[in-house]
Amino acid sequence: MYYEGKVYRPWIEANSLLIQTTLGCTHNKCTFCDMFREKRFRIRKIEEIFKDIDEARQIYPHVRSIFLIDGNVLALKTVFLLKILGKITSTFPECSKIALYAGFNDLRRKSVEDLKELKREGLTLAYTGLESGDPVTLERIKKGLTPEQAEKGMAKAKAAGIDILVSIIFGIGGKERSREHIVETTRLLNILKPEQIAPMALAVQSGTELAKQVEAGEFIQATPLQILEEEKYLLKNLVGFETIYWGDHGNNIVSSRGNLPESRELFLGKIDHAIANHPVTKQEVLVTSPW
Repeated sequence: MYYEGKVYRPWIEANSLLIQTTLGCTHNKCTFCDMFREKRFRIRKIEEIFKDIDEARQIYPHVRSIFLIDGNVLALKTVFLLKILGKITSTFPECSKIALYAGFNDLRRKSVEDLKELKREGLTLAYTGLESGDPVTLERIKKGLTPEQAEKGMAKAKAAGIDILVSIIFGIGGKERSREHIVETTRLLNILKPEQIAPMALAVQSGTELAKQVEAGEFIQATPLQILEEEKYLLKNLVGFETIYWGDHGNNIVSSRGNLPESRELFLGKIDHAIANHPVTKQEVLVTSPW
């Protein structure tokens, strides 16, 4: 099988077979991200993708989950994606989950019927980076997304029956905009009602535009205490829908995984304990590992 460059997948997909479908990211401008800096976006030839799928079948006797990489796989034309999904489902009939990275704008630009076709052909889950629901923060991090666009993309996913995992970043608003960031993010999540939420604490990646802003004093990082307070606010104020909460990213101060609202009080208890007792709350900056 063939992989080019650095390969990324969500921690949740640790046991999934990875099929490289695209290289890089169609947007690739987010100030905090260096995942695809060395790659120019392109689509792999379908013959190469099919070859990888056939080779994987020879290697793995049983595959339950497949994740399509790199970034923005849903940006591809629907006809192209349908061929890939059809090849996967015919080659791995035992596979019960096919997921990929997608932007809310990728969802928004597809018709509901296109998304329904992808669902029928086997697509079950799209990982979508929201990062923040605060318009000011979204503009500052050059996300290329507005809350209104996120709402339109989610509405189409809901209509098509495709589950969405939304990722957000604690601390992405910085010290100055921590409160606005988490209030607006929570408000938007309550509108979007995603089937899954994956929060993670900000990691400042070396060489990124954000790292340069930190060095220049233009971006002051949120304190660990602020990050804990952000998660506490989120957990207290997510209402009106059920979701799977993947709060166990390696950079998070507290690790919590489970269903909401059932596990809300358990998770809040862990956050309160950390706020009262964790030595990291005395620090100015949370030391994190690269994603």
